[in-house]
Amino acid sequence: MNPLHDLLDRSGVILADGAMGTMLMDLGLEFGASPEMWNVERPERVRSVHRGYLEAGARLVLSNTFGGSRFRLALHDLQDRMAELNQAGVELARQAVDEVGSGALVAGDIGPSGELLEPYGNLTYTEAVAGFGDQARALIQGGADVIWIETISALDEMRAAFEGVRSVSPEIPVIATMTFDTHGRTMMGVSPEEAVRGWADLDLAAIGGNCGNGPDEILTVIDKMRSVAPEKVLVAKSNAGIPQWLNGKTTYDAGPEEMARYAVQAAEAGARIIGACCGSTPAHLAKMGSALGERMARRK
Repeated sequence: MNPLHDLLDRSGVILADGAMGTMLMDLGLEFGASPEMWNVERPERVRSVHRGYLEAGARLVLSNTFGGSRFRLALHDLQDRMAELNQAGVELARQAVDEVGSGALVAGDIGPSGELLEPYGNLTYTEAVAGFGDQARALIQGGADVIWIETISALDEMRAAFEGVRSVSPEIPVIATMTFDTHGRTMMGVSPEEAVRGWADLDLAAIGGNCGNGPDEILTVIDKMRSVAPEKVLVAKSNAGIPQWLNGKTTYDAGPEEMARYAVQAAEAGARIIGACCGSTPAHLAKMGSALGERMARRK
């Protein structure tokens, strides 16, 4: 049994972590800088974010490698350090798990390439598979238990990322989430139902939605995915509300109590892996964990 399925069997619902970028910005990461560089330049700050979520109850944490593909790192002229930065990201998450002693799983995080695949852009499918495969290799070498592919908007890019992972490892569990923030569809027009059908032939351990325009949007995604594939393990990882620009800073309007209600609603809707995304903090996650624990106690 793989570690993700084992944890699902033991826990029923898994609490995943919250935002990494939001927390690193609060710790001093400059806007436009590469968060992945902090895996080697400011490792204690990255590790402290993981510890905060683990101490709040997270049983699954994502490595600080969202922009760790060679495509995204090239924006910072860091593509030659891809393997180093991704391995370091997973190792920092693992160190935090060991320090807290929670036995949580570490997911190697893969975000979108930031490019469009042909014919809409210049990135070929073969290049995408190879690039995502290189990142997956580094994440697995760093010790990831799971690969988490997130914030994807196109079905072909998700398939390329999955194939890249499978070119490196035929057995590591893969979680896939898209962002449905454009009138209930992804930026490339994919609906939750189309995503489920488009992934039907992929051996995905869990599927769902992340980021977006807040809890209500993610809850709708879970409902629609469950209607198509009630047997699937579903993931809800919502932003802490809708981002707003206030006093020179991006803020989010969903506080810990609102995110706690969302966590319970997501579980009732059928999500088995529930976390938070942009704008969230360990305070949000602690309330979510408490609410999910109370729900479980009521059901016994």
